[in-house]
Amino acid sequence: MNGIIGKKIGMSHIYKEDGTVIPVTLIEAGPCCVVQVKTVERDGYEAVKLGFNELKKQKMINKALKGACDKSGVKPYGVFKEFSLDSAAKVGDMVTVDGFAAGDKVLISAVSKGKGFQGVMKRLNYSGGPGSHGSMFNRAPGSIGASSFPSRVWKNKGMPGHMGSVRISVKNVIIIDVKPQQNLLIIKGAVPGHKGTLVEVRKQL
Repeated sequence: MNGIIGKKIGMSHIYKEDGTVIPVTLIEAGPCCVVQVKTVERDGYEAVKLGFNELKKQKMINKALKGACDKSGVKPYGVFKEFSLDSAAKVGDMVTVDGFAAGDKVLISAVSKGKGFQGVMKRLNYSGGPGSHGSMFNRAPGSIGASSFPSRVWKNKGMPGHMGSVRISVKNVIIIDVKPQQNLLIIKGAVPGHKGTLVEVRKQL
């Protein structure tokens, strides 16, 4: 498989031999079970469905996914994701961090932190107005452009609104180290999401 499912643990840092500090993110990746293998003949494309976070209580999974797990003869899992297939795989195989190595470049996808309803200064980096001397135009968006022409607001005008909690993919992230005994991937830099966020890690050529 070209990827694995994991959970963001948090951030830390490591020191290089010359004393420089590298900020890193710790991801608990796998082990993931191959729940289903899709083929061109049956499904129209090749892929594998991986299961992550084995459930301790059967009632925590819906009937459709439970039926799919029972059909495959594997234990129920809380998270399912599809990945492209690089080599032969069969149902029941376990995918671990052994497939990754230090120096590999990966694509990381996760849901970013939700920040609720935000104004234009935080959401869109507007400069705002004067902050003193009784100014009534401090953090407001100002004019939105409606006049005799076009007598409406242009589409995609930046306005206050919901911020964060969207799926973000970051390319060319470097793996600093892999610890198979602890199922850990040590990633250089930051990763989208809060602690405990589900993360998809895919290999890049």
